[in-house]
Amino acid sequence: MKRFWIEVWCCFLCIAVLAQSRVGAIVIRHDVSDSEYRVNLAEFPEVAYLPDEGHGVLIATNWVLTAAHATTWRPIRELTINGVTRLVEKVVVHPGYKKPPKEIQSGNAAPLLEFLAASDDVALIKLQQPVTDVTPVKIYRGSDESGQVVEIIGAGATGNGLVGQYPGSPHRGELRHAHARVNSTSERWLELSFEAPPNALPREGMPADGDSGAPVLLNVQGRRNWPGWSRTNSPAASFRYFVAVFTVRSPTKSGSLTTRIGSKE
Repeated sequence: MKRFWIEVWCCFLCIAVLAQSRVGAIVIRHDVSDSEYRVNLAEFPEVAYLPDEGHGVLIATNWVLTAAHATTWRPIRELTINGVTRLVEKVVVHPGYKKPPKEIQSGNAAPLLEFLAASDDVALIKLQQPVTDVTPVKIYRGSDESGQVVEIIGAGATGNGLVGQYPGSPHRGELRHAHARVNSTSERWLELSFEAPPNALPREGMPADGDSGAPVLLNVQGRRNWPGWSRTNSPAASFRYFVAVFTVRSPTKSGSLTTRIGSKE
């Protein structure tokens, strides 16, 4: 048995949009056609599709990293990467993950944000067979996110910045691709916001229901790096312009996951 250690630092973006819900995708600008946001699945082959809803990202040939809360509400026996069904060997949820109690999932967002900051919302999914047709994403290990534009990907619900998420929008639909800017950083948080025109990026957007675990990507020297994933916690009406999006950032507490990965020879 050969064992090695993978250390995943939270330069990850565990996106927590103020308030309650289960998982999240892309709400777009009201003045830009939805067709401008839609992309082909082949453009992001490293994205994993969990059953029913939720995502992950391939970080090693047989390991997918995702949000813990996207894995705990039903069994995950298989997932899809690059259009191919991959059988799952096991799901490893970070021992520091804590599910938010119902009483803080609505109303004042401060208790929820405090709770999420202390919870390791991280899970690893080991595949039965290595993925040989997709290159794993490179994990971002920098700390200079402030002011940079990140890419947001999601195949869940949609809506627009004027009205928020559309009622009844399915949690698994078309893959969309948007951008957002990191406004500020602190020891534990990165902050994004959903800007309205004329200050919005050409394809400004934010996550909504159906896409927790989807990678948030940062371009580094022409290559997409993975600093984290989407984690939404908001009622549909809150997916509107000017909503602040706080993202967990801590390399020593909730932002780090160290796990032993074994492979038989």
